[in-house]
Amino acid sequence: ESKVKMRVLTGPLYRRVLQWRTSFCTDNSDGLQSSKVKIFDRHLKRKQRDRAAWLMCPKDSFVDAVAENLLDRLDDCKKTFPTALCLGGSLEAIRRLLRGHGAIQKLIMMDASYDMIKLCKDSEKDVCNENIETSFVVGDEEFLPVKESSLDLVISCLGLHWTNDLPGAMIQCRLALKPDGLFLAAILGGETLKELRIACTVAHMEREGGISPRLSPLAQVRDAGNLLTRAGFALPGVDVDEYTVRYRSALELIEHLRAMGETNALLQRNNILKRETALATASVYESMFAAEDGTIPATFQVIYMTGWKEHSSQQKAKSRGSATVSFKDIQKQFSGGSSS
Repeated sequence: ESKVKMRVLTGPLYRRVLQWRTSFCTDNSDGLQSSKVKIFDRHLKRKQRDRAAWLMCPKDSFVDAVAENLLDRLDDCKKTFPTALCLGGSLEAIRRLLRGHGAIQKLIMMDASYDMIKLCKDSEKDVCNENIETSFVVGDEEFLPVKESSLDLVISCLGLHWTNDLPGAMIQCRLALKPDGLFLAAILGGETLKELRIACTVAHMEREGGISPRLSPLAQVRDAGNLLTRAGFALPGVDVDEYTVRYRSALELIEHLRAMGETNALLQRNNILKRETALATASVYESMFAAEDGTIPATFQVIYMTGWKEHSSQQKAKSRGSATVSFKDIQKQFSGGSSS
């Protein structure tokens, strides 16, 4: 039976975490620069995740597929990860599907939403797998309340794309890792919900004569590698999957997004959506993208990121100019071989 602990980070301890974070924040003058612009309303996002804890489906096929794909990467590693931190996003799916991946012995599950943490804690009794000492912490990914060099693994499944300072959050993850520790993350990419973005744009232009931001901006694939490098991770790796989920209507899609906690959280959002604009969006969506059976598709682009904290045992690239063989000589060898 798993050992369960739960802790809510508030009061003086939370203020100390904020003070600790400022010494490693990307807004300081140690050469790591980051935007101070706030894009997302983190308070609203916490409320959305509180709501999602009550609306969440017991087993979401899309979320489970992403979580399994992320956890499968642990099987490609020869080393084990005794102490792990799971950040925000699909906490429940990660815990339910863990099943011995990474030989984790101590697991810390953290989310900004108290209701989401409570849901994960309540479902812990239904997890009939290996004995893992599990702790539950209410905390913010932007202010990571974890001691430096204390973790073997940091994993985040569909959560980090809502942070205002994504490079800063990733730097904090790297600092929390022990040398040769692993960072695994899955975030939604820029092609996510492209059908809904098109339908919203057309409907707003037709009904209101302009465009209002209804969907949050997301990272592009080309940015993911730069994020890992900027955060100081060694051996960075990025790959992409696209999932197409079919719904009976646009309303069912919106309900699914609410259940995942993935609805709009922009600071500069329009809080009022006119009924005629909403109906026009659904009509445009169905007229442009509906299949013969009447269902509508929604694309979810998932970017998987892998990075390691530096260690002397890791492979390192040779210094520039240290090559002993010229590419011209190699080309001549291949050219000579083909001509013969």
